[in-house]
Amino acid sequence: MNLIKRSNILSLLFGMMIAMLVVGLAPMQSTQAIGEVTHPNDIFTTVYDDASPSVVAISALADTQGGAGSGFVIDSNGHIVTNAHVVDEATEIIVNFLDGTITRAELIGIDLASDIAVIKVDLPANQLDPIPFGNSDDLVIGQTVLAIGSPFGQRWTLTSGIVSALDRTIQGLTQFSVGGVIQTDASINPGNSGGPLINLNGEVVGVNSQIISQSRSSSGVGFAIPANLTQRVAQTLIAEGEMNYSYLGIAGGDVTLNIMELLDLPNNFRGVVVSDIVDDGPAADSNLQQIAETRTNDGELVDVRLDIITAIDGTPVGSMNDLITYLARNTQPDQTVTLTVLRNGTETIDIPLTLGSR
Repeated sequence: MNLIKRSNILSLLFGMMIAMLVVGLAPMQSTQAIGEVTHPNDIFTTVYDDASPSVVAISALADTQGGAGSGFVIDSNGHIVTNAHVVDEATEIIVNFLDGTITRAELIGIDLASDIAVIKVDLPANQLDPIPFGNSDDLVIGQTVLAIGSPFGQRWTLTSGIVSALDRTIQGLTQFSVGGVIQTDASINPGNSGGPLINLNGEVVGVNSQIISQSRSSSGVGFAIPANLTQRVAQTLIAEGEMNYSYLGIAGGDVTLNIMELLDLPNNFRGVVVSDIVDDGPAADSNLQQIAETRTNDGELVDVRLDIITAIDGTPVGSMNDLITYLARNTQPDQTVTLTVLRNGTETIDIPLTLGSR
């Protein structure tokens, strides 16, 4: 009897040990695989401690009013990136650092089209802590991001969220749009403008720029200019003082279901429908054509002339946002590009086109 009980107890204990091992192994593997999820506060603190000395609070004084925003140091020469709307028309720019240093800054260059500006402070290199850029093309929806800035005039606030969408198009400070924009649910408020959106590696992946909100608060969604575009604009502003964008000279939109049905296209067909060509623009001198219809006196549709741009220089174009993003990141005025076009739904042609300047 005792032997039977002892055997049962040993069996039970052995089974419990196996269960403990099985149950215990899974959390250990999970913790290593997604440590940033199980212990986010530690990572957030580390990123903040590393990045916050690079982030600055900016006061911009104009003739009639003042503005405030954020920015971040990008090199040891004192160059700081911020939003164009933070320093536009400013007569005096004052920069505050985390360690209490306050200094004046000069405007190096401003690009209203992308809402990016570069200012410069005159400080020794050992007082500057540049923050590295990451590759914004590597972002994925759901990825954790952090925003550091000075919302509502409050010093160095950290908020967290995720990349909630990619490849958004927003209106810049001109009549042209900004493509490839990052959408985030990290709280972005007035005063965060120009501050960095950072990944968990401590790299800048975007510049916080706009919010959509009825109350001008973080209850809406936030948008950040992607790091890859920001780097190109910043480098050009530092070298040349201004940014010139290439210009195609068309108006267009996405392929609709009606067009798919009209041209007997697959219902997942993507591209940019050329709806209008600007007079005297670069496209007007090319073989590209805008939408035209031929109808009978009774209004019956007889013929449709329609070009759909499907690629530029071999890079697929699925939307107007794709086209805008490619032009801003990869082309310059006077450069010749090749547009791949589906014409009238029946033939694919390549059209060389020399870009103009905005």
